Amino acid sequence: MSIHINAPDGAIAPAVLLPGDPLRAKYIAENFLENAKCYNEVRGMFGFTGKYKGIPVSVQGTGMGQPSISIYANELFSSYGVQTAIRVGTCGGLSEKTKVRDTIIVNAASSESAMQNGRFGSLHYAPAADFELLLRAHEAAKKLGVPFHVGPCASSDAFYDENENWKIWAKYGVLGLEMEAAELYTLAAKFGRKALCILTVSDHLITNEITTAEERQKTFNDMINIALETIANV
Repeated sequence: MSIHINAPDGAIAPAVLLPGDPLRAKYIAENFLENAKCYNEVRGMFGFTGKYKGIPVSVQGTGMGQPSISIYANELFSSYGVQTAIRVGTCGGLSEKTKVRDTIIVNAASSESAMQNGRFGSLHYAPAADFELLLRAHEAAKKLGVPFHVGPCASSDAFYDENENWKIWAKYGVLGLEMEAAELYTLAAKFGRKALCILTVSDHLITNEITTAEERQKTFNDMINIALETIANV
């Protein structure tokens, strides 16, 4: 067991999906995994393990922001030996190329996070996805025939950004704004593990389109199918 995950040894699979919303974790377990069993309820951050096409897969909620996902990724990598971690989350669209409900397979994650500054100081680290996972996800998305893009995201510490820094990210080709990918990619590099982030555009900062909380929790299935097919084919 670790501090924030109350799971015995062997309860968590080598491959884990990481939604921010614990209710999305529950939704994935109940609708995509066979014989899913809950292994964690600490702080309401649900974790489940089941099977997808006969392969053990876990799904663990991580909460919002890089400090929160850092807790769960650290414990999954260090205490439970997780080898593959795929974030399945939402983002705000920053490009006219993307539409609400499109999927973004994230190849790299920029950030202004204090966590990155505290870790690297004046250095500028470039958190990136595992290439094999990215390639498999690209193949899965094409096979599934869903609208998707491959490109960078930005992981911000601030959800409500009064300075509108998103406009700078957009100017340099960033497709989506979210809050966790950069820390996940950084920790995967530190521990020598594989990580990928697959996002659904839930709202758009240019067109001002939005989706409801229930839609975000229960209807963004394309990214989940891509992630599971990626795990099944690695």
